[in-house]
Amino acid sequence: MDTATRAAGRCSCGAVKLLITLPVKGCVHCHCAACRQAHGAAFVTWVSIPRARFQLSGREHLRWYQDTPSSRRGFCGCCGSPLLFMADRWPDDVHVALACIFTDIGIAPKVHLSFDQRVSWFPFEDALPCLGTGMERLR
Repeated sequence: MDTATRAAGRCSCGAVKLLITLPVKGCVHCHCAACRQAHGAAFVTWVSIPRARFQLSGREHLRWYQDTPSSRRGFCGCCGSPLLFMADRWPDDVHVALACIFTDIGIAPKVHLSFDQRVSWFPFEDALPCLGTGMERLR
């Protein structure tokens, strides 16, 4: 595998493996309540990948949760690792939790999304733009 053009990832137990052909489309921090609850974290960092450049092995272990009528979340049925997010809003993209990717993807997060839903107990003091749920700029 050419590490300059591909990145790999997996769930905690290794039953589900990901292979991404670089470059990715984007990388963002999401603060929405649904992402926080699904991952048990203050926010989730997502990487957007065109479906055509995304490969998955161990698909039989992948389970889906219908988060909203227009979005779903994929997780490993063996270890429970949250891995994927897909939405009708972006039909040609797969969103992968950056924490599941163990190879450099060559991009850093560019923005905080749903920043108006952020937790009060974690300070965010970076210089990234912050957008609200309606994608309006907050700072």
